[in-house]
Amino acid sequence: MKQGFDYVIVGGGSAGCVLAARLSENADLRVCLIEAGGRDTNPLIHVPVGFAKMTTGPLTWGLTTAPQRHVNNREIPYAQARVLGGGSSINAQVFTRGHPSDYDRWVTEGAEGWGFADIQKYFLRSEGNTILSGGWHGTDGPLGVSNLPDPQPVTRAFVQSCQEFGIPYNPDFNGETQAGAGVYQTTTKNSRRCSAAVGYLRPALKRPNLTLITDALVLRVVIEKGRATGVEYALSGAVQIVRAGSEVIVTSGAVGSPKLMLLSGIGPAAHLNSMGIKVAQDLPGVGQNLTDHFGIDIVAELKAHASLDKYNKPHWALWAGIEYALFKTGPIASNVVEGGAFWYADKAAPSPDLQFHFLAGAGAEAGVPSAPKGKSGVTLNSYTLRPKSRGTVTLRSADPRDLPVVDPNFLAEPDDLRIGVEGVRISRDMFSQPSLQKYIRAICFPDAAVKTQSDYEAYARQHGRTSYHPVGTCRMGRDEMAVIDPQLRVRGVDGLRICDSSIMPSLIGSNTNAPTIMIGEKAADLIRGNS
Repeated sequence: MKQGFDYVIVGGGSAGCVLAARLSENADLRVCLIEAGGRDTNPLIHVPVGFAKMTTGPLTWGLTTAPQRHVNNREIPYAQARVLGGGSSINAQVFTRGHPSDYDRWVTEGAEGWGFADIQKYFLRSEGNTILSGGWHGTDGPLGVSNLPDPQPVTRAFVQSCQEFGIPYNPDFNGETQAGAGVYQTTTKNSRRCSAAVGYLRPALKRPNLTLITDALVLRVVIEKGRATGVEYALSGAVQIVRAGSEVIVTSGAVGSPKLMLLSGIGPAAHLNSMGIKVAQDLPGVGQNLTDHFGIDIVAELKAHASLDKYNKPHWALWAGIEYALFKTGPIASNVVEGGAFWYADKAAPSPDLQFHFLAGAGAEAGVPSAPKGKSGVTLNSYTLRPKSRGTVTLRSADPRDLPVVDPNFLAEPDDLRIGVEGVRISRDMFSQPSLQKYIRAICFPDAAVKTQSDYEAYARQHGRTSYHPVGTCRMGRDEMAVIDPQLRVRGVDGLRICDSSIMPSLIGSNTNAPTIMIGEKAADLIRGNS
């Protein structure tokens, strides 16, 4: 069956939902959005605390990394969403945008028009902040942003402990100053998650010119005479083609977008030939330049049940459910990752080089230890904000059903390990300050045996993991390794753009969901000729 549209968008994640909503604002355009996963009907998606249950399971692709040479050859679980809304439907809802210098650096890396002065308006356009306003915040955008209604007492103690350590309080990580400690704002509205599917796509689906296809695996981009004319996808056992009269827009993320490019014959010729795929366009940068934050956790056992772990017990869970149902408050309204900080491993750095996430619980995410059985705990995660290590996404085979080979190449560069270890040291110091010591029985992970530099390095290699921020695998620029130009057009193929986190020339120093939504907003203007 063949269907015809003006624009076909492949991938219903953060950027894809933005583009579907913005392009379909023009009633004369026919827009189709195709998503491999299902609709965002799982109730865990919509309650903030549900994040803790979704880092593995049916809403993800079930990826693990290739053995990581520099981290004891471990194969690390690598959560990537497979559901409408993408990462914005399963993430921890932490709202940060990065430092202005991150975007100015992109310009030096070949992305003209993407400096902070150029893209700030798209952050403001997307943001619907219920608390903050002024030059740094939008209040009317589709992406709901709010304060946590009632941070846990241990989270407040964490912020106070940071101040006792010497890190100033910062009420707004997205304002004039990034450095400091505070409680994160979250992408929630009325104590419910505001994903890109909720904020952008749901209202747009009422439009007759927008078609949504879910549970459809896109097999390849159809390329005819050097132009993308549609996509081929499998749905309910049948292979179908949807035609794009104007453009095919790939928004499948830092793993999915390079995979689709390669399956379509766009990428390094040698790799395509080795897979038996006909080369449509030799682009050596496809799947290269993978960058991710390598997070390292510490866990402390508490003296009493003073964290969200308390609600693992059935009777407390029932009480939490009643409180949320009646008042939209309490532990279910928590995103778990309540507090955080941006700070310096290198005091001479021009901007913070470390980010911290404080979780008011232990064992909330896959691969992170919990407190001893029957006890409550808290977790502090840290990572190097601008890692130098680069990895790859390559095909396992020419079969679209096979997962790609994802190799982030964590800790390949010595500076990444050096700064990461300093983050663990600072994390321990934060936990040792008076405000948190009132609650903490012991830091149980790492234990007291970790003392020397080599001990810390061994700990990082054995226990670090992804922070769910892969970017860069179809990067924009002007050099031969760039996959797209600054207008997001794939080099050498007409009618084809990539518009998601894969286009970032380098990783920004924060969480990546808000920047990905910004990319969707700017992409919509580029496509409509408004930028």
